Amino acid sequence: MAKLFPFEVSAIRSSLFLCLMIGLILGLSSAPLQAGARKKSYPDSIVAEGFFRTVFGSEIKALSWGSQTNRVKKYVTPVRVWIDNRASLNRVKMVRKFVRSLPNYIPALKVSLTKHRNKANFRIFIVDSRDYASTVQNEIFRDTSIQVPGQCLVRVLSRRSGILGSDAVLVSDQGLSLFRRCMVEEILQGLGPLNDDDSLKYSVFNDRTNYDYFTHYDRLILNMLYNRRVKPGMTLRQVEPMTMDLLKDAKRIVSRR
Repeated sequence: MAKLFPFEVSAIRSSLFLCLMIGLILGLSSAPLQAGARKKSYPDSIVAEGFFRTVFGSEIKALSWGSQTNRVKKYVTPVRVWIDNRASLNRVKMVRKFVRSLPNYIPALKVSLTKHRNKANFRIFIVDSRDYASTVQNEIFRDTSIQVPGQCLVRVLSRRSGILGSDAVLVSDQGLSLFRRCMVEEILQGLGPLNDDDSLKYSVFNDRTNYDYFTHYDRLILNMLYNRRVKPGMTLRQVEPMTMDLLKDAKRIVSRR
């Protein structure tokens, strides 16, 4: 039987080891830190630090348990995405377009859309703000007593053999920029890098920035994570010696796209 680890919530965040971790958007800064968002190069140390901070750790520790969350979480099986629109403002086309773009940005990731809920291992619910909390309670946790923070959320169920499934809830009626921010961060975090950190000024994994697209910086991080040498369950100590090789490979991939 898989060892059950934690349940974590973060301000725009995601994941679980047979672990539950959650990511949410608690609020965005009114003063965007956008400079350098489309920059094509960064000091290696800055990218490495971003990789360590997002892949290892958890943003909101108050809603977590266990000590095994500081390990690699990633899909090793194809990701099959099912989208359920329940919002008055239908943004399904935007989500589909983003999901379909992911293999181009992360070649090692196998992603496809499915029309069948029971065939999906990544479910995305698009809702109106008034239905956000109840959708999280009823669809994600099946517990109406849970206090639901944030404006968007993703939960990831994982064990040391890899992520088993992810669930994201995105609010559609609070403006286009917030929706795009929710969509990009929660879907990406649902793939494994669940931590959010205020020091990452080039990243969507930082609630003080207002990025609402898959930044060049974050593409490097995701390609480092999905390098075949990085295995689910690895610790920082195991991954750190190969970091510069992972970054070198990621730079080569990202430069072509």
